[in-house]
Amino acid sequence: MRSRVQLTEESRPTANCGVVLREEFDDWAVLFNPDTGDAVGLNPTGVAIWKLLDGRRTVAELAADLPEHINGVPPDALAQTLECVRALAVQGFVKNA
Repeated sequence: MRSRVQLTEESRPTANCGVVLREEFDDWAVLFNPDTGDAVGLNPTGVAIWKLLDGRRTVAELAADLPEHINGVPPDALAQTLECVRALAVQGFVKNA
């Protein structure tokens, strides 16, 4: 059982460098972790978040940068970004830098 990951708006998460991003049609993608065999699908917003996970930006900065990469960013983008990053971290796709 995977535990809840402690990430906040000020955390600086980074993508697990061993994870493979396979972009599909319509800006959707699949993340695959060859170490665990886990895979997860990402919608276009998730793909944009994934591509911004560089360990330099905080989660709050990731959410603030989303309008530069996708259209129709919701008003609760920060909460959704934090939840997305937490979910990816629990599965081992993201690390807290």
